[in-house]
Amino acid sequence: MSDHPRPLRDESLPLPATATLSMTRACFADEIGIDFPACGTVADRLLNSFDADDDVAAFVHAQVTLTPRQAFDGTIVPVELSLPSLCRDCGGRGESWSVPCVACGGTGEAERTHCVHLSVPPRVPDGARVRFVVAPPFARPTRVEVTISVA
Repeated sequence: MSDHPRPLRDESLPLPATATLSMTRACFADEIGIDFPACGTVADRLLNSFDADDDVAAFVHAQVTLTPRQAFDGTIVPVELSLPSLCRDCGGRGESWSVPCVACGGTGEAERTHCVHLSVPPRVPDGARVRFVVAPPFARPTRVEVTISVA
């Protein structure tokens, strides 16, 4: 007899691949399961952002009223825009730990105000429209149409 214990018959044979996989899963069975928030909507937005550059999120209308003097001389007017953007509470995921976000209703988007300064050229007529695209860091590019009224 030798000093070394002899392996049992089952331990001396190599394990089949399925047994190795089940042993691997079994060794992590006592770990705490953490449910990470779903990343599906975030991944979809990332993929959509690689589409054409002219694909903008929305079309926002605004109106600016100028005095006759401002319309004649030209001016710079602040314009408050309400833009669709990522929800601040859930970061655009639409949920927080598998609970739908209350702030955005599970959509991942919420309205957010953004101020732009519109430079109105001199002698602008009543009813003129100015179109541009705004791309703030917290929202997708959005087409904006501002209608100028002189009163």
